[in-house]
Amino acid sequence: MKTCLVVDDSSVIRKVARRILEKFDFRITEAEDGHQAVELVQQEMPDAILLDWNMPVMDGYEFLRELRAMPGGDVPKVVFCTTENDVAHIAKALRAGANEYIMKPFDKDIVEAKFHEVGLI
Repeated sequence: MKTCLVVDDSSVIRKVARRILEKFDFRITEAEDGHQAVELVQQEMPDAILLDWNMPVMDGYEFLRELRAMPGGDVPKVVFCTTENDVAHIAKALRAGANEYIMKPFDKDIVEAKFHEVGLI
């Protein structure tokens, strides 16, 4: 069973993402900010990370930079979620190591398509 870390400060988004990803047989762990996510990936590196961009404590960009610098941090496929659709913002995330992005709000079909694109489904 593949693992996915869902990182978002919104409990509602985490719950929606969990329900969607469990239908694709992912085992889900959750973090509400980048700092918690760092602690979790140090314990177990997931196959996938669904990552919010704007969070308190440590945002998605800072987390992604730390993740990619860790031993094994190049392994997880990272799909970042954002409400911002400006090209510069998306390019910054992709340059930092994100594999794909999803615009909020998202649904099952969007998640399935993006996870399929990066080879997770």
